[in-house]
Amino acid sequence: MMHYLLRRSVHAVFLLIGVSLLAFAFTVLAPGNYFDEMRLNPQITPETIAALRAQYELNQPLPIRYVHWVSSVLHGNMGFSFAYNTPVAPLLLVRARNTLLLTVTAMLLAWGIALPLGIWSAERFGRLSDRLVSWGTAALLVIPDLALALGLLVIAVKMGRFPIGGMVSLNFENLSLAGKLRDLGFHMALPVTALVLSVLPLLVEHVRAAVAEVLGAPFLLAAEGHGIPRRTLLYRYALPAAANPLISLFGFSMGTLLSGSLLVEVVMSWPGVGPFLLEAILARDIYVVIGGVLLSTLFLVGGNFLADLLLYWADPRIRTESNA
Repeated sequence: MMHYLLRRSVHAVFLLIGVSLLAFAFTVLAPGNYFDEMRLNPQITPETIAALRAQYELNQPLPIRYVHWVSSVLHGNMGFSFAYNTPVAPLLLVRARNTLLLTVTAMLLAWGIALPLGIWSAERFGRLSDRLVSWGTAALLVIPDLALALGLLVIAVKMGRFPIGGMVSLNFENLSLAGKLRDLGFHMALPVTALVLSVLPLLVEHVRAAVAEVLGAPFLLAAEGHGIPRRTLLYRYALPAAANPLISLFGFSMGTLLSGSLLVEVVMSWPGVGPFLLEAILARDIYVVIGGVLLSTLFLVGGNFLADLLLYWADPRIRTESNA
């Protein structure tokens, strides 16, 4: 197992290094920088701008700047934000916590709905109820995430039941623990619903296809002939047999939710990585942009790494190959 984990860890490290190199090169080589707009301000002298550029090492060659940035990453700073005049890591970690709260909640809900719905649809494969599920997932697939989020906002405004921005209310600190949880839940309702609806069709279709394929296997037909209850047959035998592609899909769904959450956070004013990254891109705060891209990649790598661990635990063939 240690060899398997080590190999996966090395792959993840090389992936992060490659993403950091590309993000650093594309961001730094893009035309313009944070201090260009200062040239339009007559109150700021060219000498001041030159001193700021020298302070943030913008005059240094690209390889030297990358080495210094890697050193700051190793020290836990991830560079320095021009706009906030502070290390990038503390700024990103606060927003990353909010993004993870949103995406993990949405992922648990999406899988909690997709598994029973996909199994139920696979059991009725080809019937009217199965076709209705397929039509519903197909309809959700063609709706863009942006249109879905905006539609939920319009519904919320007309209903007047859910807050349409932010993470907590203004009087959040004065609420009891139960009141804080309720307030947070109300603020999470819209963005979580948007994320669940965006990823749910993909999960349902994959669960349906994987379970439907397994249901025709000889060992399941034999088990059904021995009088094993249908519910036991589905959840104890069919679902574990179809687990491999679904576990692989778990890591992919994490990436899908993360990419979708950035857009949903911007539209619904959720204080996560999405709005912060958009603000940094518009301001050309390059180290915040690079840190945001690297953090998003780290989330994706973490989801895939967890899926690899689950595959190693669920599939004895992987363990045998790794030991060999």
